[in-house]
Amino acid sequence: MRLEHLQSALSIAASIIVGMVGWSGHVLLLPVALAFPILWMLARTRLIAAFVAAGYFLAASWGLPQGVATFYFSDLWPGLLLWLCASLSFVGVHTILWTRRSCTRPFRYLAAAVLMTIPPFGITGWAHPITATGVLFPGWGWWGLVAATAGLTGLVTPAWPAVIIALAGFWLWSAAIWTKPTLPEAWQGVDLELGASLGRDVSLQRHRDLIATVKDRVSGGSRWIVLPESALGSWTPTAERLWINALQGTDISVIAGAAVVDSGGYDNVMIAISGGGAQLFYRERMPVPGSMWQPWRPMLAQSGGARAHFFANPIVTIADHRVAPLICYEQLIIWPVLQSMLYDPDVIVAAGNGWWTKGTPIVPIQRASTEAWARLFDKPLVFSFNT
Repeated sequence: MRLEHLQSALSIAASIIVGMVGWSGHVLLLPVALAFPILWMLARTRLIAAFVAAGYFLAASWGLPQGVATFYFSDLWPGLLLWLCASLSFVGVHTILWTRRSCTRPFRYLAAAVLMTIPPFGITGWAHPITATGVLFPGWGWWGLVAATAGLTGLVTPAWPAVIIALAGFWLWSAAIWTKPTLPEAWQGVDLELGASLGRDVSLQRHRDLIATVKDRVSGGSRWIVLPESALGSWTPTAERLWINALQGTDISVIAGAAVVDSGGYDNVMIAISGGGAQLFYRERMPVPGSMWQPWRPMLAQSGGARAHFFANPIVTIADHRVAPLICYEQLIIWPVLQSMLYDPDVIVAAGNGWWTKGTPIVPIQRASTEAWARLFDKPLVFSFNT
C-alpha cells in the first residue's frame, strides 16, 4: 500500500513539473506537455487521475492569480478563486473520462481532448497538449494535426513507450532545424511598454503620441503597422477623424485594438485605418472569461462586460490580405486558431495587452502557442503586445 501511495505521489509531482516546464513560455518545450496523457493513463484510481489533471493544469496556469491581482489592484484571493474555477472543466472532463480499461482508454482520452478544444469546455481549454503539434510537425498543416492526434491517443495505450520514442525523434529533428514564422512583407508589429494606461488613457494627446510612434516605426518599406489590443481605447468618431486625417497623404495602414461601447456592454475589436477611412473588421470571438466576458450579467438584468462572438469572423479581408486575427486570450485556446486555419488565411495577426501579466509567463506562453500554430500551418505571423 505504501508503494502505491508513493507511486501516486510521484505521478502527481510529475504532472506539476510537466505543466510548469511545458508551459514555461519556450516554444520548443511545448512537447513536454505530451507527458500528461501518460501520467493520466498510469493513475491507479479516478481520484489520482483527478489530482494528476489538477496538478498539470494548475501548474501550467500558475501565473493567473498574480495576474488577476495586478489587474484588479487587489490581493491574491480573487485570482486564486478564478484559477481554481477555471481548472474545474479540465479536471472534471479528465476525471469523468478516466478508465482502467485499456481497450476503451484511447477513445476516452480522444473524447477529453476534443471536449477541451471546443466550447463550452474549450472556453477554458488552456494548456492543451495538442498545441505542441507545430513543434513536432512544422509545415505539415492538417496532416500534422492528424499525426499529433494519433500520437496523443497512442500515448494512452500499452504501446506508449514506442509512441513517445517516435514523437521524441520528431521533436529533436524539429528543434535542430527550427525557424521562427516569417514576418509578412510590408508588415510590422509594434510592441509598446505603456502599462495599464494603454486603453485607459483616451486623451487626444495619447492618440497623437501613438500616431507619432506609427510614423516613426515605418521603415524598410513597411506599410501595414499593427498596434496592440486596446491601443485606441474606446473608439469614437473624434478618434476616427484624428487618425484618418493624420494618415492622409501616406500609404500607411494601421491595424489596432479598440473597444466599441454601447448601453449593453462592449466589443473588443480590431480597427483598420488608412488615409482613406477606417474599418471595424474584427470582433473578438472569446474575451477573457470572468474579467471581460461575464455571461451571468444578462441573467441578473445587468449590463456591461465584453461580448463573445464565438464562431464569428474567423478571417477578414483587408485590401488583398486574408487576415486571421487573434486577440490576447484567443491565443491560449484551440478553436479560434483552428477555425481560422480552415479558411487558409495569408497572415496571422496576434495582438495583446499583457501589462497585468508582469512577473508571470502568460505573455511568453501566448507567443509560444501562436508561434507553434503558425509554424504548423506555415503562415506568416505578426505580433504586437503592450507590457
